[in-house]
Amino acid sequence: MTRIRQKNQALIIQVASEQFATHGYSATKMVDIARAADIPKANVFYYFSSKDKLYFAVLETVTKPLLAASRPIEELDDPVEALTRYIQTKLMISRDHPHASRVFASEVMSGGQALPDDIREELFLQSQMIIGKFTSWSEQGLMDKVSAHHMMFMIWSATQTYADFSWQICNVMNKNALTHDDYDDAAQFLTQLVIKGCGVKSHTQV
Repeated sequence: MTRIRQKNQALIIQVASEQFATHGYSATKMVDIARAADIPKANVFYYFSSKDKLYFAVLETVTKPLLAASRPIEELDDPVEALTRYIQTKLMISRDHPHASRVFASEVMSGGQALPDDIREELFLQSQMIIGKFTSWSEQGLMDKVSAHHMMFMIWSATQTYADFSWQICNVMNKNALTHDDYDDAAQFLTQLVIKGCGVKSHTQV
């Protein structure tokens, strides 16, 4: 039963992500989600008693990996390795959770009022940790004296745009969808851009 429950919940969350991303929170009804998932509306309410709870579940599918993505920055001392892994992970989140990413982006643009307080706090603490690590690397001569804030914002925007503006990117590239190779190319390019553009060095290069 647990496996069936997990499978049904995952299906509902996936379909809800697509509906919220396409139509927005207000315009999306539980009956629309049930219809798109091809299941009875009662089943949706069985697993998620309200639209708010389902919306929070959708947000959680992207905020959890986003919070975990900064682990290389926090745990690794080598800036080149840490940034390489961080950028790769952020792009994989855009690849694997495109609809939920757009829901999160829409929520942030509207002021983030629906984000639970604990998620808000965790996201804030994560940003402070990243800024602190970037600043420390600069002070150690492992990176140029660049703005830690703007460097972080640039990485956020450059990686999340592949989900949040996927239609535009696919249109420009004349593709229906990006491939794994496209994401690998993006990771390689963005990593090179950040490391060379910000003068990032390994400990062995100092």
